[in-house]
Amino acid sequence: MNARADAPGRPVPRLAPLWRRVAVPAGLFAAVGGAFAYVGVVDPGEPGHYPVCPLYRLTGLYCPGCGGLRSAHAFVHGDLLAALRDNAPAVAAYVGFAVLWTVWVVRAARGRPLRIDLGPAPLWAAGALLLFTVVRNLPFGGWLHP
Repeated sequence: MNARADAPGRPVPRLAPLWRRVAVPAGLFAAVGGAFAYVGVVDPGEPGHYPVCPLYRLTGLYCPGCGGLRSAHAFVHGDLLAALRDNAPAVAAYVGFAVLWTVWVVRAARGRPLRIDLGPAPLWAAGALLLFTVVRNLPFGGWLHP
């Protein structure tokens, strides 16, 4: 039987072992950490290591991700100003991922599911990313070029 009776007629489910509760967040952390380690070792500023952005190659326009690899490389090496210069929204995404991952691990360790009610935040973030993309491709947005 998988449950014990805490009160008459009210079974309380047993929690899985801690290692099983945090296995998925730990696996994701290993994958993301491995990707950041690779980008930290293999400099995206040197030609020939990574493919060119297909949108930039075909149209000459910068997508919202252009400069993201250089930003990750600078971030791994602790150069926050260079990371922000290369792609500020990417740095915000790194920090946001770290916060969300931490909340996920704490909740998983306590045996609680990850439930996040973001409300209108994703729409505002998408709008800000669209505005960033448009402005970085206009003549006066040269300071946002990667």
